[in-house]
Amino acid sequence: MKFKFATVTAAGLFNIALTACSQTPTKAAEVPMQPAKPAISTEAQQALSQAEADVKTAKAKFALWTTAETGLKQAQEAAKAGDSASVIKEAAYVSEQVKGGLAQLSYPSTEPK
Repeated sequence: MKFKFATVTAAGLFNIALTACSQTPTKAAEVPMQPAKPAISTEAQQALSQAEADVKTAKAKFALWTTAETGLKQAQEAAKAGDSASVIKEAAYVSEQVKGGLAQLSYPSTEPK
């Protein structure tokens, strides 16, 4: 009796597995094409690259202001959207903020001696 139940159960599971395999699609699913990214001008690309380099330098010297980091994210989002004017504007703001952060390194310390 125990062997009959096990045999019937195994046969049933085997049948279900075969049925499931026969219903799988034979053609591989096609990957949808990614839409083309909007292009930005070369001037905007250069400004964004400079802003990214400035932020990297400020980070290495522990002089990165949060406003510069936020501005860089906004410039990168504008680049993804293809908005060259916004990229240039945000990149200039980022570079300005980084210069301020680096200049702040030369200020005298406020720690008591």
